[in-house]
Amino acid sequence: METMQDDAPVGVLLMAYGTPETPDEVEPYFTHIRGGRTPSPEAVEHLKERYRLVGGKTPLLEITNEVASRLQERLRENGGNFNVYAGMKHWHPYIGDVMEKMAVDGVHRVVAFALAPHCSRISLGGYRKAIDDAQGKLGHPFDLPFAKCWHHNALWRDMMATLVREGLQQFPEEARGGVMVIFSAHSLPERIRTWDDPYERQLLESSAAVAERVGLKNWHFAFQSAGNTGEPWLGPDIVDYLDTLHGEGVRDVLSVPLGFVSDHLEILFDIDIEAQEKAKQLGMRLYRTQMPNVRPDFVEVLASVVQEQLEAPVPCWCYPNLVQVAPSRSAALQVLKK
Repeated sequence: METMQDDAPVGVLLMAYGTPETPDEVEPYFTHIRGGRTPSPEAVEHLKERYRLVGGKTPLLEITNEVASRLQERLRENGGNFNVYAGMKHWHPYIGDVMEKMAVDGVHRVVAFALAPHCSRISLGGYRKAIDDAQGKLGHPFDLPFAKCWHHNALWRDMMATLVREGLQQFPEEARGGVMVIFSAHSLPERIRTWDDPYERQLLESSAAVAERVGLKNWHFAFQSAGNTGEPWLGPDIVDYLDTLHGEGVRDVLSVPLGFVSDHLEILFDIDIEAQEKAKQLGMRLYRTQMPNVRPDFVEVLASVVQEQLEAPVPCWCYPNLVQVAPSRSAALQVLKK
């Protein structure tokens, strides 16, 4: 039995938010996000309209599957024994269903992490719950440390700096010195501040680290995509912040959504439509950086996150009491390090 486990592939579970593929899927998707509570017809139509404006659907699932495929190829170089899977928190393929597939494939050791570099209990809790629920139902002995947040990863920060440099090239050369760079990430309810949650702190650390790599003198941080839940959310919102910048004489803005890694609704609508329309109303020029999506340097980032977690699993801040069992130093890891 021990030999079978030693010969089994190491599983890598990449987790993303999920996205509906058709208009008919919007309501059940929205209901799942709300924990089973049915949204109002008006709220459903509002969300459907946003998807309609970005082409009917977003490419999140296709991008995540392609990232998983390319990461598997990368990890299998030189004979590495890895299977990489993609699971969604709020839509198909659900994380629990993907974990069933992992069990069928004979996987025992798993590295699991969300495709979001920064850490907050409120944002990562759903991923952890999906994993725990699946573990309980499967009765399969996964050795499954939940990877720490990876905003500190040097390769990720280098890649983000490259994206900023590329993004600045969209402006005329004579205007680049006056471009205001705005880093952004998904807003969360203000109550996370009562938990000493590291989310804001990590975002500012990441922004400063990327800005230093690029040599930026003009940059700010703003939030985006706040929910309509009746409680205060973290701000300022990037759309509203454009008013402030305009009042300060800023005319050129580069949006850098460093809290996200792929094109989906928060990028294609909140930045490319909503923020862009506000900038045009103000007579401002706004461009954004490309998303990591399936860039080769992003695949390298993820490979390094996997390697770090295999070498020395570290408990995620969100779950400090979670017992983490370090995987043995397998032949797969030795190959990965070459």
